[in-house]
Amino acid sequence: MELILKEDVKGLGYKNDTVVVKPGYGRNYLIPQGMAVVASASNKKIMAENARQAAHKAEKIRMDAEALASSIGEMTITLTTRAGESGKIFGKITALQVADALRARGFEVDRKRVDFVEEIKNLGTYSVNLNLHREVKHTITVAVVEE
Repeated sequence: MELILKEDVKGLGYKNDTVVVKPGYGRNYLIPQGMAVVASASNKKIMAENARQAAHKAEKIRMDAEALASSIGEMTITLTTRAGESGKIFGKITALQVADALRARGFEVDRKRVDFVEEIKNLGTYSVNLNLHREVKHTITVAVVEE
């Protein structure tokens, strides 16, 4: 089944992409949730016109994302948490904690844009990816230390 995505869907594609999915996934999840529409000829024309009109705006958003990535640079964020004697922390570091730490430094990054390479469950230094835009990915370092 061929669909046009109306919003970004993790693991599938980005807004205005045409994707091929299994019919059940499209009919039972993507279309009812408002995430996609059937890729008919008329819908393709409508999406093409919308994409053409939004091209200038999308370029500005991409430039803003690149500016944010360059201003963040090779940043290291230090998060403090409680941990046991073996270095295992209580719970885990979440995307919200990373987003709040970035916000405290003056960088507005949505928690949904924070992607972990591996779950942070121990003290140490980890790499965290920031998906600022579909074309702009940035990596920061998160150091987890004990309180």
